[in-house]
Amino acid sequence: MEIALITFAVIIASSVGTLTGFGTSTLLVPILLSFYPVPQTLLFVGIIHWFGNIWKLLLFRKGFQWKLILSFGIPGIVATYLGAELVFDISTVFLSRILGSFLIIYVIYLFAKSSFKIKQSLLAGACGGALSGFFAGLFGMGGAIRGLFLTSFDLPKAVYIATAGAIALTIDTTRLTTYLINDARLPHLLFWGLLIFVPASFLGAKIAKSVVDKIPQEHFRKIVSAFLLLMGIKLLLLPK
Repeated sequence: MEIALITFAVIIASSVGTLTGFGTSTLLVPILLSFYPVPQTLLFVGIIHWFGNIWKLLLFRKGFQWKLILSFGIPGIVATYLGAELVFDISTVFLSRILGSFLIIYVIYLFAKSSFKIKQSLLAGACGGALSGFFAGLFGMGGAIRGLFLTSFDLPKAVYIATAGAIALTIDTTRLTTYLINDARLPHLLFWGLLIFVPASFLGAKIAKSVVDKIPQEHFRKIVSAFLLLMGIKLLLLPK
């Protein structure tokens, strides 16, 4: 029953995460925390997240913007390491509520000022990468910050998803390495279950790809913003 529940959750989370560029951890972490301690949960979700980013790169490979990826990725690697080091020593409830409040305010402003954009620059990318990396390492949910910055650039949907995947892949690799160095290990059920969970994550990504292809570009930013709002409400009212 546990395997079936996690498999279903992985498919749904992978679909949402591919469509929006974030959300996989937000859906999976609360479910896994019902069965496993925080370090094992973050390690497992990090592995699923890592494969999810591989699927984004394969399915949306025409959308790469290397300059944006590098400006996000390099600061993100450093900040992820710092956040992942703190995960074993700090409570994340307060930070979750701060992030949730910030996301809600951002989305409200975005809908009020629909033409709002941030000019793509090395500084904006570095800030987005550092913040998303830190939150990803600390409690596995840096995608919302990454989504916030990338939506403010108003990127084409394929570019948005491919860029989010590439950036997240560098960040996930760093935090997974840090978790393993700190002796986080998967229980046998989750370890062998990866033979089912990894293909399930690809199925979720394929479902999302078929949905993304049907969404008009002018509506894509609004859909991502709506998910950011839901994420903000969840983090504010139900922090980890």
